[in-house]
Amino acid sequence: MPKRNLLLSLLACTGFWTLTTPVMGQALLPYTPQLNTEQLEQQGLELAEDAVQLVRFQQYQLALSRAKLATQLAPNQYQPWFILGTLYLQEEEVGEAIEALQKALSIAPEEAGIKFTLGNAYFQQGKYQAAATELEEGLKLKPNTPAALFDLGNSYLKLNKMTDAIAVYKKAIAQEKNFWPAVNNIGLIKYEQGDMNGAVQDWQKALTIDPEQAEPKLAVAVALYTQGKTEEGIKLGETALKLDSRYGELQFLEHNLWGTKLLQDTKVFFSTPRIKALLESLEETSS
Repeated sequence: MPKRNLLLSLLACTGFWTLTTPVMGQALLPYTPQLNTEQLEQQGLELAEDAVQLVRFQQYQLALSRAKLATQLAPNQYQPWFILGTLYLQEEEVGEAIEALQKALSIAPEEAGIKFTLGNAYFQQGKYQAAATELEEGLKLKPNTPAALFDLGNSYLKLNKMTDAIAVYKKAIAQEKNFWPAVNNIGLIKYEQGDMNGAVQDWQKALTIDPEQAEPKLAVAVALYTQGKTEEGIKLGETALKLDSRYGELQFLEHNLWGTKLLQDTKVFFSTPRIKALLESLEETSS
C-alpha cells in the first residue's frame, strides 16, 4: 500500500476526518481521537503482507520500512514482528533480528516458524547451543521440515556432535530427496572422520542432484588431488571455481562448514600453479 494512501486510511480510521474547526474565541479543549484498534491492527497486518510481497521482488529496504511500521500499528500481533525479524536477518543485522523474533515468540510461543528462524539467527551469531535448542523445540511442533532439520544438523556439526548431525541431515533428505546441501554436509563430516572415499561418494551424489553446484565439485577436486589424481583434481577444481569464485576463499569455505582437515588440503590445492593462477585471474576479473 502506498504511504500516502496509508496515511489517508489512518486519518480516516482514527476519526480525524470528523473533527470540526472550533469557533474563533472558543476555548480549545484537549481532544483525544478514538482509535479503532482492530482497524489499526488490520492496517498493520496488510503492511506486513506488503513487506512480504516486496521481499519477493528483492526490495528489502522498502520491505523493512513497512515491517517496522507494521509492528507499530499491530504490536500485539506476531506476524509483523516475525517478518521484521526475518528481514533484519536477511540484512545481516542479527542482534535486531533476534530482538524482533523474541518479541514474536512471546506473542505466539507455539509458532514453529518463529523458533526455526530464531534458531537460524542464533547460529549466525555463533550461539550454536541456543540455535540447537530453538530448532529442536520448533521441530517438536513441526517435525518434518527439511530446512529446519538442515539448520539443526549444522548446529550439531558446530557443537562437534557429528553422529547427531548426520542423523538429522538424513532426516532432511528423507523428507526431500533432492536436498543436496544435506548430502554435501554429510560428506564434509566423513572427510574429517578420515572416510575420504565415503565423502567423495556423498559429494558425487550431491552433484547428481545438481551438477552445477560449485561446492561439492570443488570438494571432490580437492579429494582427488589429495589422493594423487592430480590432473583430474585440478581440471575439476578449475571448473568449480569458474562456476563460483567465492569458493576460492578459505574463509568462505570455513563459513560453509568445511572442517580443519579439508581446509588444510584445500590450502595445498590452492597453492598449485594452475589453481593459483586461476584464482588471481578471477580476482582481477571481479575487481
